[in-house]
Amino acid sequence: MTLETQLNNRPEFMRFHNGEKAALPFDTAEYEVRLEKLRIMMRILNLDAAVLTSMHNVAYYSGFLYCAFGRPYACVVTQTDCVTISAGIDAGQPWRRSVHDNITYTDWKRDNYWRAVRSVTGFNRAIGVEGDHLSLMQSDKLAAYLEPSNVIDIAPDTMLQRMHKSEAEIKLIRAGALAADVGGYAIKDAVKIGATEIEIAMAGRDAMEAHIAKTFPDAEYRDTWVWFQSGLNTDGAHNPVTSRALQHGDILSLNTFPMISGYYTALERTMFVGEVDDASAKIWDANVGAHELGISLIKPGATCSGITHSVNEFFAERDLLQYRSFGYGHSFGVLSHYYGREAGLELREDIDTKLEPGMVISMEPMLTIPDGQPGAGGYREHDILVVTEDGAENITGYPYGSDFNVIG
Repeated sequence: MTLETQLNNRPEFMRFHNGEKAALPFDTAEYEVRLEKLRIMMRILNLDAAVLTSMHNVAYYSGFLYCAFGRPYACVVTQTDCVTISAGIDAGQPWRRSVHDNITYTDWKRDNYWRAVRSVTGFNRAIGVEGDHLSLMQSDKLAAYLEPSNVIDIAPDTMLQRMHKSEAEIKLIRAGALAADVGGYAIKDAVKIGATEIEIAMAGRDAMEAHIAKTFPDAEYRDTWVWFQSGLNTDGAHNPVTSRALQHGDILSLNTFPMISGYYTALERTMFVGEVDDASAKIWDANVGAHELGISLIKPGATCSGITHSVNEFFAERDLLQYRSFGYGHSFGVLSHYYGREAGLELREDIDTKLEPGMVISMEPMLTIPDGQPGAGGYREHDILVVTEDGAENITGYPYGSDFNVIG
């Protein structure tokens, strides 16, 4: 066979079902329930197919959490099929970790991805997409290759579905909260004068990864991380770890983030090295008070905006509201620091969602006092709560406050 013949005979896409199916985060029945709810939504909207492209939705409906690395991925759902579309670089892994079918597209002809998608959706069909994820370029290619009769943004509807957790999801989130506590205790043990942020962060991360591997022997392990900040570095919730060495009297911010098969949980605590000065103690106590108030307000029927206004009033009475950094909490599920967000369940003034049993939400007030002022630094506490029929269950175990978190 000549070189030219070999080049011309290469497939645009194929089913590379290599090996046997792997154990997914949930059993097949869980995914079938999710898919049926999506299909009901599609029938209501008269959609023939949904082309889901975000990491969180692909993982939610198929079990496969992709690594894009500049390549497009999808989960294409019709009334009969659920097919993940993956790049050839991943070989058979997407098949093994997808609940149903998988198609691998090759990269020796541009836009083989869209040809693979089209093989499932067909031409001139009504297509549901994620408007908050599909780029302008990929939207143009969808139009060119699928020639859809209609395109509807279903991102808000899929978000609403993800906001209501199943029993299986809540069980996994509980396990994640416990893993976050494990990381917290490891960090506390590593805190000492002269230790660096990166050294302490590594201790927490290693403890969580070992715990997750022992607890979930069939899972895939990636993305568990720690942000451990000290001094000025505590002023932002997402500030990266540095090599700064801890000093006596430093304010610290402990942040552990275990990831179990795409599901994120978190623990965040204010700490001090050795002692806490009076000005800092006053700010810390106020933030703890807001935290406890917020926890007490999380229950069925409460609104995100209503809880936010109550905590705002608490800070305003203490002349601290101007130091608030962000909203007071958010939902949990398939998300990370670089994918996923259930924005309809954030504790902010502009979100009026009513809490319902089965939702999972954090309470995490934060105050940032500018450098040079008494009590300077960032103060943040973070617990995870499962909304129940008559209240909420706090599934975070690591203690907060000065009695436990002044170290050394």
